[in-house]
Amino acid sequence: MNETLADAGVETAVTSDASSCFARFVNVQKSYDGVELVVKDFNLDIRKGEFVTLLGPSGSGKTTCLMMMAGFETPTHGEILLKDEPISGLPPHKRGIGMVFQNYALFPHMTVAENLAFPLEVRKVGKSETEAKVKRALDMVQLGEFGNRRPAQLSGGQQQRVAVARALVFDPVLVLMDEPLGALDKQLREQMQYEIKHIHENLGVTVVYVTHDQSEALTMSNRVAVFEDGVIQQLAPPDELYERPDNAFVAQFIGENNTLVGTIKEISGDIVSVDVNGSMIKAKNIAKGKVGDKTTLSIRPERVATNPSNEGDYQNNFKAKIEELIYLGDHIRTRASVCGDDEFVVKIANTSALAAIKVGTDVTFGWKAEDCRALDV
Repeated sequence: MNETLADAGVETAVTSDASSCFARFVNVQKSYDGVELVVKDFNLDIRKGEFVTLLGPSGSGKTTCLMMMAGFETPTHGEILLKDEPISGLPPHKRGIGMVFQNYALFPHMTVAENLAFPLEVRKVGKSETEAKVKRALDMVQLGEFGNRRPAQLSGGQQQRVAVARALVFDPVLVLMDEPLGALDKQLREQMQYEIKHIHENLGVTVVYVTHDQSEALTMSNRVAVFEDGVIQQLAPPDELYERPDNAFVAQFIGENNTLVGTIKEISGDIVSVDVNGSMIKAKNIAKGKVGDKTTLSIRPERVATNPSNEGDYQNNFKAKIEELIYLGDHIRTRASVCGDDEFVVKIANTSALAAIKVGTDVTFGWKAEDCRALDV
């Protein structure tokens, strides 16, 4: 059911120490038609020098939040603060914010140096200072020799470096990046992830980054906010997000994940016994379910041991049948039938022990209860 302006609930993702905040979203809502909310009571505190990524599928509201921070969209309700000052009434060019777009947005009729000089000229920076800042920015992205070229004479990766340099050249207080690597090929995209990460570490500038690519989010961020349907599902550092997802959506959206749906039969402390197609699986009760409740079990493929030498090390041990083996170099992506699910995926290290495992082979899978999370359905 669509949520309206009148009935939206409060969803918070605020750091405990508001005094350390550099930028803040406070109860921000956005509606384009006055009825349906695309952003629902969005609260987020961003610390100075932090790299925060808004991650989510298309249409989840993440880019709308970025556009409101930049000044290209206006909040329907709530306030956006920068250094404790409300900025919702300020035009974009007076916010001191740098912006990097997916399509680069470079002026094709200007040289690289002229593109970088443009935001400085708008801010009435003197000629000698402009030249010095442009040179410094180009050197920072390793394009010092390309100042006289036009964008069309550059590769996609070089154009993206110019876009990053232009966003940083006037020493902004905050840099916003809207899926800046989406148009690049896989190898170049991975290379640029590291470059942007290193630029952030070297300059200490505050960055808010939007993407639907989980690898980008995990690689570059200090914290990641996972979006769905205009609401933050979880806000956490990358390792916590991957290892300890709060709900089934986050577990499925971040990394490869096995999900098994069952019914809670017993509870012992924070461990539940869950009936999945007649198999009893022990898991950590993250959703605080009760006996009789349905639950989604989440198990990462790399947490599953194949033919463990000591089954006593694992609270869960089940017979499985290998259905598919896909060679990926350092490991084999293995699909198997276990506990009534024939889409169960396990990552098996590429070692000599692998030779005995073929399609159709019967094996034993083992995993610990603490690595299996009982989440919402």
